Amino acid sequence: MTPPGQLLPLARPPPPPPVLSSRRSRCPPPAHAHAGDSPLPPWRAHRLHGRFMPSPQLFRAPAWPPRAPTSPGVSAAAGGEAQAAAVAEFVTSERVKVAAMLGLALALCNADRVVMSVAIVPLSQAYGWTPSFAGVVQSSFLWGYLMSPIIGGALVDYYGGKRVMAYGVALWSLATFLSPWAAGRSIWLFLFTRVLLGIAEGVALPSMNNMVLRWFPRTERSSAVGIAMAGFQLGNAIGLLLSPIIMSRTGIFGPFAIFGLFGFLWVLVWIPAISGTPSEHAQISAYELEYITKGQKLVKPQIGSEKTKKVPPLSKLLSKWPTWALICANAMHSWGYFVILSWMPVYFKTIYHVNLREAAWFSALPWVMMAVLGYVAGVVSDMLIRNGTNITLTRKIMQSIGFLGPGIALLCLNAAKSPIIASAWLTIAVGLKSFGHSGFLVNLQEIAPQYAGVLHGMSNTAGTFAAILGTIGAGFFVDQMGSFRGFLILTSVLYFSSAIFWDIFATGERVDFDGTG
Repeated sequence: MTPPGQLLPLARPPPPPPVLSSRRSRCPPPAHAHAGDSPLPPWRAHRLHGRFMPSPQLFRAPAWPPRAPTSPGVSAAAGGEAQAAAVAEFVTSERVKVAAMLGLALALCNADRVVMSVAIVPLSQAYGWTPSFAGVVQSSFLWGYLMSPIIGGALVDYYGGKRVMAYGVALWSLATFLSPWAAGRSIWLFLFTRVLLGIAEGVALPSMNNMVLRWFPRTERSSAVGIAMAGFQLGNAIGLLLSPIIMSRTGIFGPFAIFGLFGFLWVLVWIPAISGTPSEHAQISAYELEYITKGQKLVKPQIGSEKTKKVPPLSKLLSKWPTWALICANAMHSWGYFVILSWMPVYFKTIYHVNLREAAWFSALPWVMMAVLGYVAGVVSDMLIRNGTNITLTRKIMQSIGFLGPGIALLCLNAAKSPIIASAWLTIAVGLKSFGHSGFLVNLQEIAPQYAGVLHGMSNTAGTFAAILGTIGAGFFVDQMGSFRGFLILTSVLYFSSAIFWDIFATGERVDFDGTG
């Protein structure tokens, strides 16, 4: 506090905190601070805004807010206010809107995909499909999904995630919306709409990764992926739970039409509201733009530049062990994901003899848990990095949980004696799988930001092959052994092996694929 009779300096008041202003500014030092022959007045020689000033040459502009001696209680309160302000800035920021829109797109992606798992039974009865042909219809989505990830990833690297995601959502929504019309005309036309759905959805995850790479600093990317992938997993629950209700009121093809229309609505919001990069956004604050740019620590890709237009060096990408770590991780993740998604309703029905409605509820619960834990894993991962944990170690910790946890839980699932206990272990397995989103899925952006799209496409292609092999393999094991026990043990062993391979060869540092360093 200023002693009585002492004059206060005629200085402008300090600026407001950055979180409340669109510009960050600093208090300029007084003119005499830089003049060696102009010493500070005695009343300012030793303290300025509560800071000790040993000499004019060491003058520094005070940071906001000015620090003053405070008690521990006051310091804790100030820290809590700063944390609350940071959370408020994050929640209301433009980058969180991008993550939320990505989450909605991925929710539609999975809802459009999983609706066939519910509709296949009444469709088979209506059109007289045999179980084997119903399997062909179910797998037709994967035929298209197998074609597009690499090409779609290259398009994302060239044109950017915003444009490719818009075309992708529009195309798969059209395929979903036209499915009822196609089924009434020709079975081949219906299969074509399912293949088209797979082709369009193959660009969803590469586009998501590209947008996260451009819009989020490194310390927030795991949280951003967690938000987006939460929508992805909730799409499974939405499709499994709402489709039977909609069908009971509107007929078999009601969910196809409704989900397709929601996709068109999403595109109409996405195009004007979201920009491809933060610098192109008309409403982003100067503070948020500076925060994102400083936190990225990478060369921002320039659309149309020679670097972006260059053909991706596939041979060099495949010559590095970190690439194979990503490919193997994606393959194992997809193996477990599609096996659980495709076979768990059948598992509960055949092992515990529950009805289809109960089986759908038991099968939907794990995806809700995956959405929740996926976001928690992202927050924990970002917190580790902000607190100084090495990025490579962080990715290995997250992915190890994402592989070892499901491996152990599936072994315990074999010993379950009731559907409730089995559902609990399945929920744990699927929930812990989501830690991989803060492992391999974020790591794609880190080792090759300029080729993240094509690298994601390559690993997704391997994942699709693994999904097909795992889905067919589960049926083979059940036919040959009469139960799921052997296949669950095999899947656990693959999880453990994949965790070891990842921990040996994965890295969180940028890899030189161009031979420039």
